[in-house]
Order: sequence, then structure tokens, then C-alpha cells
Amino acid sequence: MGTLVEDIVAPNIEGLALNYFGCKTISTFAPRIKKNNRKDNSRLQEFDCIVICDNFIIVNNTKSTPTVEDINKFIELLKEIFDFFPEAEGKKVIPIFASLYIPKEIVTYLTRKKIYALAMGNDTMDLLNGEELIDLK
Repeated sequence: MGTLVEDIVAPNIEGLALNYFGCKTISTFAPRIKKNNRKDNSRLQEFDCIVICDNFIIVNNTKSTPTVEDINKFIELLKEIFDFFPEAEGKKVIPIFASLYIPKEIVTYLTRKKIYALAMGNDTMDLLNGEELIDLK
């Protein structure tokens, strides 16, 4: 289930970089990338999605069932982000935590921790045959 959710989220991260955060040029778009820590080459970390733009790096963590523990682990990983992506050093870090559904209390926690919450919204799906089947008049 985890990789399915990641596959749904990843293209949206690229779109957010361009349309929401104003990225002009994406130098790196990397879903499910594995990187070694430059300070400790034996530490290999998988990142759900990374986008590096002109002046920022988006770090995405996606979970099918989000928990506070998952968020806390993400926060710890963010402290070391430039050890994994030295090419982004000096850029602003934009953390995005994603799931198909994020409960309100988790959104509140993410907001307090200054992490964006990304989940399915009202306009993500559309009825393809609605006019043929539903008479709204």
C-alpha cells in the first residue's frame, strides 16, 4: 500500500514546486531515491520524493497511515537533509508530509511543526459520467 500512495503523491510534489511554491527550474525530481549520508557512507536512506529548485529543496515523506511517531522521525531526518543532499546546501527546506487522508489532529501537529500536510482534497476525483446519470434540476 505504501508504494501505491507514494506513486499518487510524487507527481503532485513536482506540481506543487512549480505552481504553489513558484519554482522556475527543477534541477532534480527524484521519487523513491536512495542516498548515502556524506558524513557516514554506511548510512543509506530512502526518500519518498525530492525536488530541488532554484532556491529550495522539497523533502516529501509519505505514509499510508500517518502517525505522530512518523512525523517525529521525519523531523529528525530533516535535520540531516544536507548530509544526504549537499548539492542543495544553503537552499530553503520545504518539508511535506503526505497521505491519502490525514486526520485533523495530525494536520494540527504538522502545522505546529511547520510541515506542510498533503492529502486528497475535494476536487481530486471527478464523476466521468455524472451528467448522464444524475439529473440535478
